[in-house]
Amino acid sequence: MKRYIFPVALAFSLIVGSVSVQASEEGGLPAAGTNVQDQASLQRGAKLFFNYCVGCHSLKYMRYERIATDLGLSEQEVMQNLNFTGAKFGETVVSQMPAESATKWFGKAPPDLSLEVRAKGADWVYGYLNSFYLDPSRPVGWNNTVFPNASMPFPLWELQGLQTAEMKPVKAGADPVVEKLVLSQPGKLTPAQFQQATRDLTSFLEYASEPAALERHHYGIWVLLFLAFFTLLAAMLKKEYWKDVH
Repeated sequence: MKRYIFPVALAFSLIVGSVSVQASEEGGLPAAGTNVQDQASLQRGAKLFFNYCVGCHSLKYMRYERIATDLGLSEQEVMQNLNFTGAKFGETVVSQMPAESATKWFGKAPPDLSLEVRAKGADWVYGYLNSFYLDPSRPVGWNNTVFPNASMPFPLWELQGLQTAEMKPVKAGADPVVEKLVLSQPGKLTPAQFQQATRDLTSFLEYASEPAALERHHYGIWVLLFLAFFTLLAAMLKKEYWKDVH
């Protein structure tokens, strides 16, 4: 028994250490609270993405047909309410913004968002969407506390309203530091409603990063039931094999 104690303790310490490192790297980002099993949230997030994001950003690994199947939508609902580029039902979600024009306007082409949540995490994306503020010194008039000096304008400003930054006192010559963001002009949504909206949008992007997660969760219960049955069967067999030994 003693020879197994050290490997188990080592594995546990590595797990705890990795969790601590991850927590420190996330640096106080707000918890997104996403749930890809909430189909209504995914539907609302899809509506936000296709109304506010697809003009610049693509989901080149997602097909309209797959979105309809996974989100419980009909072909007619998807083509009428989510498809604004004229793409066919079986085609992928590609923005119509020319890369050359995007580079001219924003300095570089907006990234594809198919794997954004897998690359940066749901908390990062959620925090980013909630951290835009007015900054006249920036070319597009906006800045962001999660991703400072981002070249992206804020597409959801009508929903959230206008945020301004209150700066911390710093030494002369030092770069200004944002202390907190203040909602100086309300938008169409209340702060709580806007947070829910960005949570829905983040959930949809999390789903788009790994659509197979929906199926994997459905299969998980059957895998657990199989393992429980197999464990019971193995215990019964062990008892049967060793009954004569004792």
